[in-house]
Amino acid sequence: MTTTPVKDPALAPAALALGDDALVLSHRLGEWAGNAPVLEEEVALANIALDLLGQARVLLSMVGDEDELAFLREERAFRNLQLVEQPNGDFAHTIARQLYFSVYQHLLHTELAGGDGPFAALAAKAVKETAYHRDHAEQWTLRLGDGTEVSHYRMQQAVNALWRYTGEMFQPVEGLDVDWKVLETAWLEQIEDVLRRATLSVPEGPRAGAWSAGAGRQGLHTEPFGRMLAEMQHLHRSHPGASW
Repeated sequence: MTTTPVKDPALAPAALALGDDALVLSHRLGEWAGNAPVLEEEVALANIALDLLGQARVLLSMVGDEDELAFLREERAFRNLQLVEQPNGDFAHTIARQLYFSVYQHLLHTELAGGDGPFAALAAKAVKETAYHRDHAEQWTLRLGDGTEVSHYRMQQAVNALWRYTGEMFQPVEGLDVDWKVLETAWLEQIEDVLRRATLSVPEGPRAGAWSAGAGRQGLHTEPFGRMLAEMQHLHRSHPGASW
């Protein structure tokens, strides 16, 4: 566990939540390197991963040493959403995860950029990045949903499978002055519009269960996260104090 002192305790909950979201999803997208379906898509996913990593570095540096926070914390100390830690699965699952998260992130950063809080400057830059992330996910959702019979089936399966992780995104985060109900309503409207245009059905199941609601923000994670974290932290932990 990192012993780096918190730079600003008041910022810690929000900075960790947003920073861990970006860090974990960046790593997940990075797992597509060498595995993406086409070269152009490998570059696109890598660029999105780098954008998220840049956001994570700024946010974690508000709390302490970014490397220690990324590579030396235990699983229960991470505050990321359970959605972003879900495995890539097939390409449809990656796109569904990205659609759900990027629409949320774009709405959130747009809201934060319009204020004068400590996250406004970061959010103003992130709005431009997340607009691209969102457009990328939307275009692929349309292509897969309104494509072949197989691509439609896989995309529908993906949006159904990840739906139960979306409610957690709108649990209040300490330190963020946001109207979460308004944000959630806008998210639902925009997601439903994309799915409709992609000839996909909006999932009917609950968007959060009794266990999953807010769990990631509380340090409770799904089983795949532990394996991902072990891989992400392996090199740093194997060579403590190493420099390049």
